[in-house]
Amino acid sequence: MSIRAVVWDVDDTLFDYTAADRAGMREHLRAEGLLDAYDSVEQALVRWRQVTDAQWARFSAGEATFQGQRRDRVRVFLGAELTDAEADRWFERYIGHYESAWALFPDVVPVLDALAASHRHAVLSNSSLTVQDRKLRVLGVHDRFEVILCAAELGVSKPEAGAFHAACAALDLAPHQVAYVGDHPEIDGRGAADAGLLSVWIDRDGARTSEDDPGGPHRIASLAELPAILGSDTRFGAPSTFR
Repeated sequence: MSIRAVVWDVDDTLFDYTAADRAGMREHLRAEGLLDAYDSVEQALVRWRQVTDAQWARFSAGEATFQGQRRDRVRVFLGAELTDAEADRWFERYIGHYESAWALFPDVVPVLDALAASHRHAVLSNSSLTVQDRKLRVLGVHDRFEVILCAAELGVSKPEAGAFHAACAALDLAPHQVAYVGDHPEIDGRGAADAGLLSVWIDRDGARTSEDDPGGPHRIASLAELPAILGSDTRFGAPSTFR
């Protein structure tokens, strides 16, 4: 049966989270007078990324709430015992700088346009609905998606099959009728494939390695390749540079 819907990850798939996070944190650290504690801006940004990844893993494993992992990111990064209110205020100041750098990847709107008539669209993110709903509105693509689901509200996160199946159920489609597009080879790519969806891994910089697995995700370097994988009659797609 043909693919009838595409479910999308948000951060580093539709939205250039990495670039916005780096630009926002760089400006935040300057404003907070914290750069003197590091040999370079890059060292500070690497440290923030390490702390973020570690705390996000705790949230994904159900060991912390969404707000709790944000507070712990601040406490660990600063090496300070902060109250919840103090950590929240620090993070909110960072958010102001981060949001000023928000942007979609340039291939997002063209592929959504190309697939608008042929496929339904939804979002499944390991974030919070409050965060992602607002983000999609600010970026001007919220109305492109009929369903927006997030782990904080679902109570289950990718790569668990239950998260992907919840998205399929919200669309009233079977997993084999749905494609999932995400940037992480395991959380998104392997998770969606194991859940029975057509899995597409967007690997924009080609920096990660992945063993060739016929049952695994399709690997693409640009969303321009997606319509060809879906078999869409759009003239938009290009042959995959990876598979």
